[in-house]
Amino acid sequence: MLLAFKLKLVLACAAGLAGPLAVAPLVSDVGTGHLVVLGEQAMIELRPGAISYRLAGDFTRAGTQAEAPLATLRIAAPLAIMQHQVSAADYQQCVEDGSCRALDRGVAIAAERPAVQVSWHDAAAYAGWLSRRTSERYRLPTDEEWAFAAGSKFSDDGLPVDAQDPAKRWLSRYEREAELATGDTEAHIFGRFGVNENGLSDLAGNVWEWTDTCFVRNVLDDAGRTIRSNANCGVRVAEGAHRAYVTDFIRDARAGGCAAGAPPSNLGFRLVREPRSWISGLSSGLIRAWPSAWS
Repeated sequence: MLLAFKLKLVLACAAGLAGPLAVAPLVSDVGTGHLVVLGEQAMIELRPGAISYRLAGDFTRAGTQAEAPLATLRIAAPLAIMQHQVSAADYQQCVEDGSCRALDRGVAIAAERPAVQVSWHDAAAYAGWLSRRTSERYRLPTDEEWAFAAGSKFSDDGLPVDAQDPAKRWLSRYEREAELATGDTEAHIFGRFGVNENGLSDLAGNVWEWTDTCFVRNVLDDAGRTIRSNANCGVRVAEGAHRAYVTDFIRDARAGGCAAGAPPSNLGFRLVREPRSWISGLSSGLIRAWPSAWS
């Protein structure tokens, strides 16, 4: 068990933009026959569209490190996503209901501040609880969905690979990510880091957001197509000022769990709400990404 824990820890955080259609309050049935707003959260629905997207994961070609392919990402249906991260007060309701693990003592329980220092499992538990309370389906976004919603706030983490010295790529990544780090770890009031062109707030601030995307190792052929993949869903993609790969049980990446790159200052999350008419949309291929060379 100890060896498995250590292995999981080492694999941690390695390292179109659509317009809003509508804004609606996030509500919950609290058993009184009335609908109440959960904190100040709201959903923003984005129109279908396409963006340039750097594929997530680790890529090799002919046994050597390769740059992740640049893709054209197409979202074929409207995407409803939270305007800001789940608040600490809203998360606390899940805790009091016995469905979520309590936040750490240092996290302020407030309606205007995000729930931070939460693991992927914590975020998934909250999504399940909220889905049961509302009779809607809430879930973590995929990395592709997060990138689409983030628009200009999405950071392209592509770096060239020096075949003679692959270590230069990792050093360049660390230096770039270190420059993006502010050293500010306080969970600020919503709006501190601004609003993007899609109406979403606090993207790429000092809170990295969990996605549902697993860390994947990919083998490419000479044309840049993936010919083999190996997914590790014990490590998930977290998005913020830069992309990070974080072990799913980690709550504070600064305390450990990162194999390369600068660790996220805080881990939080926002959710996607699926339309009832196409809840199985992801498995039906409503979201696809193609390398640009294939388009």
